[in-house]
Amino acid sequence: MDESLILLMILSLFLGCGCWLFFVWGVKKGEFDDLERPKHRMLDDDDEGEKK
Repeated sequence: MDESLILLMILSLFLGCGCWLFFVWGVKKGEFDDLERPKHRMLDDDDEGEKK
């Protein structure tokens, strides 16, 4: 019983560290720099796109 509990604790620690490293990678890459622009991008008229 204790062995499986220790294994699950170690597994959750590695999973948590992996998620944290993925988040840090995203921050360093600049994924979270501009949070306001994507909301308003859909309202812009871009006539340069596909024309039917």
